[in-house]
Amino acid sequence: MSKFQPFFYITILLLLLNAGQTLCHTKGIRLRSSTGKQSKINMTRTQVSEQQFMQWVKFVGSLKHSVFRTAKNKLFPSYTLTVNKNPAAGDFTKIQDAIDSLPFINLVRVVIKVHAGVYTEKVNIPPLKSFITIEGAGADKTIVQWGDTAQTPGPRGQPLGTFGSATFAVNSPYFIAKNITFKNTTPVPPPGAVGKQAVAFRISADTATFLGCRFLGAQDTLYDHLGRHYYKDCYIEGSVDFIFGNALSLFEGCHVHAIATLTGALTAQGRGSILEDTGFSFVNCKVTGSGALYLGRAWGPFSRVVFAYTSMDNIIIPKGWYNWGDPNREMTVFYGQYKCTGPGSNFAGRVSWSRELTDEEAKPFISLGFIDGSEWIKL
Repeated sequence: MSKFQPFFYITILLLLLNAGQTLCHTKGIRLRSSTGKQSKINMTRTQVSEQQFMQWVKFVGSLKHSVFRTAKNKLFPSYTLTVNKNPAAGDFTKIQDAIDSLPFINLVRVVIKVHAGVYTEKVNIPPLKSFITIEGAGADKTIVQWGDTAQTPGPRGQPLGTFGSATFAVNSPYFIAKNITFKNTTPVPPPGAVGKQAVAFRISADTATFLGCRFLGAQDTLYDHLGRHYYKDCYIEGSVDFIFGNALSLFEGCHVHAIATLTGALTAQGRGSILEDTGFSFVNCKVTGSGALYLGRAWGPFSRVVFAYTSMDNIIIPKGWYNWGDPNREMTVFYGQYKCTGPGSNFAGRVSWSRELTDEEAKPFISLGFIDGSEWIKL
């Protein structure tokens, strides 16, 4: 079973339960048997209700997908909400308040325009609020920030963990973010520090698009957790494992900047099985920054990362990749480069278990087809 299918079945179950309650309480429809004219009227109403409900179920069923299903998106917004720090100039002063105002199950495209300003708040989009667009006034003008780490105490006193540390967390499909900055304000931790993972953004759902966004943090900046994702012209900054997770994601035209004080790592891709269709691909990107940087660490035993047509500064450690202290992973990971440039791209010093890809080997990784993008990406 795909990792996205349980979410789909839970959604349908909730809808079935809600619809069952609605049908049972609809005026004029009786659950006990009757005879004569009233029975015919009730049967007609029941049939109409059932037909309408089945149309609804079929529609909702078409919206939840895995990496093995066809995805569809909504091109035009149904309505727009505004967030402004000035109460007189917008619908809301906080992003979370705008999200909370949406229906428990949201099935129409809603654009939330966030005006310029620094919004110091922790934001969470729950699983059933799909089709949300967050649009800033410019990545340098609209900033959402918070400062939790993995060791920050949660509501019950227990540490939040890496998953819960995110400044902005998305758990629903068909999310879009444009021209906005997501920031975790935690400073760069010293080498070997424990519990300092500090996520700026976590995406834990299928079919998400990020256009002209900035992700600022240190350790574990961008938690690219689950689903198919497209990052276009984004800026991503961090120190250790600052793009990590087990998603299937394409980074196109992005600027990746390291702020490591000593040694850092750009990616930690978590593919755990040869059967998982996940991995990161960086196309026409550039890698800059400070410190000595691994292109990736094998967080998952079948970790998969490709860099193509990417410019790399001389901060890249010649070996390029680290096996996470487990030599067995060297036989199962897939790490590749294709026509990269810059002093850090020299393949001569790379570990023997990485690859310099041929045209044929690189082809699946360098287009939107890598993430089935033509099905769901609407720019």
